[in-house]
Amino acid sequence: MAVTVSSDLSVSVSEDHVVKKLTDKQEILRESLRKGEPKAMGVSQVTLGFLVITYSIPLLSSEFTEVVRFGVPWWSGISFVIAGAFALVTEKHNSIKLVLTCLAVTVLAAFISVIALIFYIVDIFKNSETACHSDVEHLCDDLYYAAMFTREMKSILTCLNVVQTVISSAFSFMLYNERKRFINYTFVN
Repeated sequence: MAVTVSSDLSVSVSEDHVVKKLTDKQEILRESLRKGEPKAMGVSQVTLGFLVITYSIPLLSSEFTEVVRFGVPWWSGISFVIAGAFALVTEKHNSIKLVLTCLAVTVLAAFISVIALIFYIVDIFKNSETACHSDVEHLCDDLYYAAMFTREMKSILTCLNVVQTVISSAFSFMLYNERKRFINYTFVN
């Protein structure tokens, strides 16, 4: 609000151009976030997080390798769910501070996804196929089939992590561009 006093001591109150510009910028932020991008990214991140967690449950019945010992599917899946939840909140309640928070959580989820990818790839190559010890009926033993199943589950989890890395990276890029457009208004509520 701008107050001006003229020479005859009359007071006039007008809208401040800085406040109007800030309001316009916040409305532009709302409109860019209303396109549905945070909602779509958030839903996909939450879905992938739950997929990673549920697809990793059969690994508990197999040989405990580094992936299971370190709990890679669970902490990576939880980080995806948290990042997706922040994206959904950002879509619902638009503010620049929330965009920055969502950006930080999404970058962290992308970083965790890359770490999980490294774990999966190392584990797949370190615990490669076991030899098939066939019996009289030319069937392999149970250890062979269990190792094959575990390897395939880890391959599926690796693919899900690749998708999560791409989604988190793309969404981080989008949020970073939004942040750059509104950096001058970061501390104004």
